[in-house]
Amino acid sequence: MPELPEVETVRLGLVRQLQNFTIARVKVCRASSIASPAEPSLFCQGLEGCVVQDWRRRGKYLLASLIRGTETGHWVVHLRMTGQFLWLEQPTSPCPHTRVRMWGQGGQELRFVDVRSFGQMWWIPPGIPVDQVVPGLARLGPEPFSEDFDAGYLAQRLHRSQRAIKTALLDQTLVAGVGNIYADESLFNAGIRPQAVAGKLSLEQLGRLHDALVTVLRVSIGAGGTTFSDFRDLSGRNGNYGGMAWVYRRGGHPCRRCGTPIHREKLAGRSSHWCPQCQS
Repeated sequence: MPELPEVETVRLGLVRQLQNFTIARVKVCRASSIASPAEPSLFCQGLEGCVVQDWRRRGKYLLASLIRGTETGHWVVHLRMTGQFLWLEQPTSPCPHTRVRMWGQGGQELRFVDVRSFGQMWWIPPGIPVDQVVPGLARLGPEPFSEDFDAGYLAQRLHRSQRAIKTALLDQTLVAGVGNIYADESLFNAGIRPQAVAGKLSLEQLGRLHDALVTVLRVSIGAGGTTFSDFRDLSGRNGNYGGMAWVYRRGGHPCRRCGTPIHREKLAGRSSHWCPQCQS
């Protein structure tokens, strides 16, 4: 599933291509890709004729402001596991996994492709609070780059928690946007095993974890995110962080730092990767 760096990479591409873009026509190819309104034709009507303004990211959600006349609505997207946008200057035949198509006034197309079909879109009419229609937004924890997210916050939220720290990091109510890849990578850089009990970590350890998470996320955004299977940016390019990963998907390979074979095991149903020498 795309995590914060991949979603941020998509956001940056959408800003470049769709700032002040007028949506001339919309076609929904798979009704289940539209979470709201219930009738896909209303989603098309809601977006057609709108000018796309600013794009922002909240956790793994993408949100765009839509202007039509004097009214402002919103368009929200969650890529889920395999959703991706493609920007096409020239007409091409859609692949079988094309779910939503949008055309500009000059014939350019923004195409939403989703192999697993878990991605979703919402149109929020003017005057309706976004989190009223997309309740998952209201449950999100702070952004990793925000002032609200620091070692003190982690200590307060994880106090007496018996969860493994890896499991805690995947909880979107604790911190927004972190998934399997960057939880593993940040724990390695912080020198903390994924199985460590969250409530027993010291403030110093939590400080290292905070700093490692922020650094790893920034590096991955700079690399265009991670592609191990489906993720692509708007131009169809892979993310480059995968080749730089310290532990993720490197089970059995030597640690890039000490040479010890990287361990891999299931933790709360998710694969976890760590170095038994570098992470204590």
